[in-house]
Amino acid sequence: MLAFHSDHFVLPLPDGHRFPMRKYSMLREAVQAFAPQTLEEAPAARDDELLLAHDAAYVARMSNGTLTANEVRQIGFPWSPGMAERARRSAGATIAAARASLRDRCGINLAGGTHHAFADHGEGFCCYNDAAVAARVLQRDCTVGRVLICDLDVHQGNGTARIFAGDASVFTFSMHGERNYPVRKEQSSLDVELPDGCTDAPYLAALRDHLPRIVRSFEPEAMIYLAGADPFEGDRLGRLKLSKAGLAERDRYVLTFAREWAIPVTVAMAGGYAHDVADIVDIHFNTVRTAFEVFT
Repeated sequence: MLAFHSDHFVLPLPDGHRFPMRKYSMLREAVQAFAPQTLEEAPAARDDELLLAHDAAYVARMSNGTLTANEVRQIGFPWSPGMAERARRSAGATIAAARASLRDRCGINLAGGTHHAFADHGEGFCCYNDAAVAARVLQRDCTVGRVLICDLDVHQGNGTARIFAGDASVFTFSMHGERNYPVRKEQSSLDVELPDGCTDAPYLAALRDHLPRIVRSFEPEAMIYLAGADPFEGDRLGRLKLSKAGLAERDRYVLTFAREWAIPVTVAMAGGYAHDVADIVDIHFNTVRTAFEVFT
């Protein structure tokens, strides 16, 4: 099993920016100490791959630095050549992990999960929708027909939902905080909205209720799992109250389910904004460690 990293491609951010960029290098260092032989540097997503899910004009503006001021504001990151390269590497890591999952049953991106990116613009710290691009690459290049995107970030995958609206070959499942960003939500294939303060037991019950029914009816040939750390009770931006143990059980359930149903699974880390960045890294690392325990 391989884990792809892109933290060497640094996104320059101003002092005090609320996005915890250093979590990626910390996570890669933790994985390096745990299973160094699995790490590979992420390739950059190519134009022909990005254009499977994104408009050509948007990819061009992202690449050459001609985003409008409003587009930059919506994304939440200042544009720079480093930002454009980082976005390509993050998407490329999910593509590479998806390809690897077909051979190894599971592949991991130590970043990714940028589900607020739409075909023609980015939002909410998301430039390119890596899950959408990877799903389309699997369908174009790897004879995969049906892809399930299982999005367990605390925020709805609004960009993903819009990109695949009306497309029966991709099932978008988003289980998220009802009152979390985005205020205006899109319609996924299935949205499960959870109330503020939702704890481990009702969260896991909802997951165990919905995931088997989705898989039995949709019969996916591949899964992309967004294992957000932001349902955590200590998250600054989330409104749910899961413990670390609850998140660990979530990961083990999804990954074991994929293994038992012989569904190749791609794992992306998605969001995480705990007050202490060490908590974010701990949750993400547990996701990686659980994947190794389940699939090796």
